[in-house]
Amino acid sequence: MSQQTILDYLLSLKNPEIAAHSQRFFKTGKGEYGEGDVFLGIRVPIIRKAVRRFKAASMQDAGALLASQYHEVRLFAVLLLVAQFQKACLDNQQEIYQLYLRNTQSINNWDLVDSSAHHIVGAYLLDNDRAILHKLAQSDLLWGRRIAIIATYHFIKQGQFEETLKIAEQLLNDDEDLIHKAVGWMLREVGNRDRIVEETFLKVHYQSMPRTMLRYAIEKFSAEKRKQYLQGLV
Repeated sequence: MSQQTILDYLLSLKNPEIAAHSQRFFKTGKGEYGEGDVFLGIRVPIIRKAVRRFKAASMQDAGALLASQYHEVRLFAVLLLVAQFQKACLDNQQEIYQLYLRNTQSINNWDLVDSSAHHIVGAYLLDNDRAILHKLAQSDLLWGRRIAIIATYHFIKQGQFEETLKIAEQLLNDDEDLIHKAVGWMLREVGNRDRIVEETFLKVHYQSMPRTMLRYAIEKFSAEKRKQYLQGLV
């Protein structure tokens, strides 16, 4: 099996109508966050089936496919790396983690980050030094910053919230709406497991955090409590 075999297969699945919709949905216009991205028009369930079809592909193949101009090929690559990571020994997990971080410039849209960062970066760092997350949170690359906060979802699922709150605090003044949404989402996930922890953080920061971040964070609160937060009455 070769990366060209995989690429040829994915190209055979292209759908121009779906591609046109994806170009708009993922904001690929000039000045938008996905500027210049190119879509084939392949639905995610089909890509996941392709990952199962080519599960024997090498880590090197996945790395090469990450450089593709096509969004869905890069999505295939990160999903393949996730599948490989979950079955790998510790040494191979480290290789996959390092490969992932070397290619953050190619993991360059929210769906690519959200389907992989916590499964690879978060899972690897669960028992390792997490300083890299704080470095990523300061990255000039939007996607590096999103990887930093989304990676902490793995910790949240283990009942560990401290790293999420630290990264959230680092990103409170971020300019990008996609970071506001990601931080709000992770704060909400903390609250789903421990509302007191989330509200303790919010009571310190909610009046200064971006409105979108706050709305995402309090989405599961009662209507009355959401109103209080949005009106600054907490």
